[in-house]
Amino acid sequence: MLSRVADSLYWISRYMERAENVARFVDVNIHMSLDIPGDSGAQWQPLVAASGDREIFEALYGDATQDNVIRFLTFDGENPNSILSCVRTVRENARWIRQFITLEMWERINEFYLMMEQAAMEKMDRHAAHDFLEDVMMASQLFSGITDATMSHGEGWHFCRLGRMLERADKTSRILDVKYFHLFPSPDFVQTPFDDILWAAVLRSISALEMYRKQHHQITPASVLDFLILDREFPRAIHHCAIVTEESLRAISGTPGATFQNRAERLLGKLRSELDYTQVEEIIEGGVHEFLDGMQGRLNAVGAAVQETYFALRPVDGTSGGREQGTAE
Repeated sequence: MLSRVADSLYWISRYMERAENVARFVDVNIHMSLDIPGDSGAQWQPLVAASGDREIFEALYGDATQDNVIRFLTFDGENPNSILSCVRTVRENARWIRQFITLEMWERINEFYLMMEQAAMEKMDRHAAHDFLEDVMMASQLFSGITDATMSHGEGWHFCRLGRMLERADKTSRILDVKYFHLFPSPDFVQTPFDDILWAAVLRSISALEMYRKQHHQITPASVLDFLILDREFPRAIHHCAIVTEESLRAISGTPGATFQNRAERLLGKLRSELDYTQVEEIIEGGVHEFLDGMQGRLNAVGAAVQETYFALRPVDGTSGGREQGTAE
């Protein structure tokens, strides 16, 4: 497979997953604002921190009000990680490799793009914003299902899955990290009903609340961390994402287990092995923020190694042929 085709397939899935995660996080915060007292800035600033685009936001908006943050994360074309920017990048990548994706995938991308362009021109109240964000999440999930159902599960499909799972693991780690340090309006909320509301909001933002309750009847910080970081079966847990990412990476290269042929496989193998033998008590004892911050750095390193191994060739003038790639730092 041509590297430019693999490159676009990988980033189509990453940006589609990124759009879904941003929509989920914003939607949950809208509902959480009805339950948690406190000023708007303290409530909405963490979303900007989770996106990794604080400097851009402060330059464009300044104050982290609800309206400013929602606009920045949904429709702001100057924010490269807004939902609108993500969908535009998905469509541009898909247009360049139209002959390598299925008709159904192309149609879903176009429908999603047109929906975003139309929504960007409309003014939304709280109820309309919820419906719109639900539509974004559904569009992303529909694209993922159609990709799995209509695309041959060869190299191209594995590059799609590789990008989706790396992005998902990164966003789960960011949401958890921001929650642990920034989502509390006051330290007095710890071990109160507000604490339960906030942890439930974190689970909802990763679509994990229902599956969590099937395994753990009571919400506790340790059990939430264990479920979202170390669970092997929940599809949005960091550990599960690492397992699936490694499967696709090895399927692409043909490398057998417990060995590696390139830097991406070596870094991912080390990360997955650490998660295999880590317990949540060790994470808490060593510092949750330190663990998650290190995890984000290692996931970024894996992404950079994938880029270097499979997509590094570029024209001499540095142009990307219309494909905008990047990671949320």
